[in-house]
Amino acid sequence: MKKRVVITGAGVVHTLGFGVEKFWDSIKEGKSGISCVTKFDTTNFDTKVAAEIKEFEPTNYIDKKEAKRMDTFTQYAMAAAKMAIEESGIKAENEDPFMIGVIIGSGIGGIESLEDQHSILVNKGPGRVSPFFITNMIANMASGRIAIEYGFQGFNECVITACATSNNAIGDAFKVIQRGDADVMIAGGTEAAITPLSFAGFCSNKAMTTNVDPSTACRPFDTERDGFVMGEGAGILVLEEYGHALKRGSKIIAEVIGYGCTNDAHHITAPHPEGLGGIRCMQKAIADAGIKPEEIGYINAHGTSTPLNDPGETIIIKKVFGDHAYKLAVSSTKSMTGHLLGAAGAVEAIISAMALKEGFLPPTINYKTPDPECDLDYVPNKGRKAEIKYALSNALGFGGHNAAILLKKYEGR
Repeated sequence: MKKRVVITGAGVVHTLGFGVEKFWDSIKEGKSGISCVTKFDTTNFDTKVAAEIKEFEPTNYIDKKEAKRMDTFTQYAMAAAKMAIEESGIKAENEDPFMIGVIIGSGIGGIESLEDQHSILVNKGPGRVSPFFITNMIANMASGRIAIEYGFQGFNECVITACATSNNAIGDAFKVIQRGDADVMIAGGTEAAITPLSFAGFCSNKAMTTNVDPSTACRPFDTERDGFVMGEGAGILVLEEYGHALKRGSKIIAEVIGYGCTNDAHHITAPHPEGLGGIRCMQKAIADAGIKPEEIGYINAHGTSTPLNDPGETIIIKKVFGDHAYKLAVSSTKSMTGHLLGAAGAVEAIISAMALKEGFLPPTINYKTPDPECDLDYVPNKGRKAEIKYALSNALGFGGHNAAILLKKYEGR
């Protein structure tokens, strides 16, 4: 028999709020976290906006000496993990530390450190490159650092599947607990890729918006959309075996009940034209949960505000749900958060969990001109109350990666 898995803690680092409460309040209010980039001069860049964090102080969460030895993506993960772990109340000294694991992913990893240290190499020579460069850059360091900080000695890995990264991290952690290899898993994603090189790369492959107006740059499912808006930050969840959570008297936010993972096996950036991978991914998550498609009331869409994704994802939803596609709510919260790349799924999983807990559907903001190819209920511009029992969260990434997680409203034993 599969073990039940619940969420007992969550942490968010984002420009819309540090901590779930402030972040969720911003989402409910339909606030945009997108602004003009200030981290570097964008004069020669096609894209000039992002959901940039401007006031993060790592020493509020991390020892000052250790913070200096971490890339920003790791700092974000450490801060969000601290919030989530404190909310859950889990402590290694009260548990078998080998039954507490960590899976934290990052799509890009320590690119800030890579750029900084390459500049030092070129301008000052190899002897001036930091001895901490490699450990700052490698993407697994967020997962490793969290384990070291809290003494969690169980299952530990780093997932890197582009924009599907943290859905895979959460889904894999869910399965680790289900099969009995852990009582508790810290899972999610982190990203700090608002850097010149990263921006230049995404501009060159024409993936990001060229709209210079932060208030309209990200408009998922709108006919005027022209590319995604990058975001940064971290989302971390504490997943726990249900019986273990009850024994500890844990507060339960929501339940994780299904996970699907596939690949399009089609193209390095473009989705499959018939959506075959995305369709099967969602179907697998629903089958894993053992529910009917028509029981799902809300989908947090991948919804990137790109010409290809939005109509393609709409088609996928229609093929999976049939007539029910027109009865459920679908929103892209990237319209507010920007696209956090490897951290997107974790932040959206937290939004989905809170939507279930509070009975509130978050909006797709900036929706002005409907696209005839995108004709579902995208909860346009303003969120609304709705009692929903099941929520599905989609993530689709470069390389053809698809990952979907299915959450259930927690209703007690």
